[in-house]
Amino acid sequence: MSGRPPVAPCTPAACVQRPRAKAAVPRAVLRLAVVAALLLAGISVVLAPSRLLRRQLPADVVRRYCRWVVRAVGVRVRVTGAAAPEGGLLLVAPHVSWLDIPLLAAVRPARMLAKSEIRRWPGAGGPAARAGVLFIERERLRALPGTVGAMARVLRAGAAVAAFPEGSTWCGRARGPFHRAVFQAALDAGVPVQPVRIRYRTGERAVSTTPAFVGADTLLASLWRVASARGLTAEVEVCPALAPGRHSDRRALAEAAERAVLGPAEDRTRDHAHGHHGKAPSKSMCVL
Repeated sequence: MSGRPPVAPCTPAACVQRPRAKAAVPRAVLRLAVVAALLLAGISVVLAPSRLLRRQLPADVVRRYCRWVVRAVGVRVRVTGAAAPEGGLLLVAPHVSWLDIPLLAAVRPARMLAKSEIRRWPGAGGPAARAGVLFIERERLRALPGTVGAMARVLRAGAAVAAFPEGSTWCGRARGPFHRAVFQAALDAGVPVQPVRIRYRTGERAVSTTPAFVGADTLLASLWRVASARGLTAEVEVCPALAPGRHSDRRALAEAAERAVLGPAEDRTRDHAHGHHGKAPSKSMCVL
């Protein structure tokens, strides 16, 4: 494994669809206002001086809140598959959009794995740290064993950890390989791995790349693109959990999780067949 963070070839110009059916501007603005209000409410709870308040939030409340955030921006949510098991659990999914984060939490509230740069983001770093985000220094391989060890301790304590093992956001029509390091924590802790497949569609049609947050895209541009789109649906498929002890090493476990989230043949490519050009910075929130 190299010291460079994984970088996807997806770019806004080559991959991201502009919404064909658009919501009226006042509706899009209202959607963003509601999302902002929900996020402020969530941050106020995270920053509450009472740890008891934060820890006593029922999982169902957190799941519903995360669904509300996605629904407020105008995206319908459809969840299929079995419920995620209780206890220590590693949730993994392909990474397409910032929407992936609340969608994973809607499956099972978890501590997210995120790049260390987020800790320094104004207005976001503090709440993220208080919310229990696990940070990884992507440029320092020497820090990787410590991150894996911290994840394993959280998993052994019976909590869930969520990560995007591609290490970079892709557009949703192509995807990258699952990197293996994150799976070592599940092996060390002896907990199951829960693969989750997230797809974005416009109505019942083919996969939509409108929600993708890739390359040089900005968060503001992505937020507006999603809020101004009509008919977007997030399909969240909870695949069967991979039980501990069935895979001998992290390579086999990563490959099994990756196979679980592969879709139909037309969605299986990880190449540049649909017109990727060049490379651009990753927008990944969670890596390994």
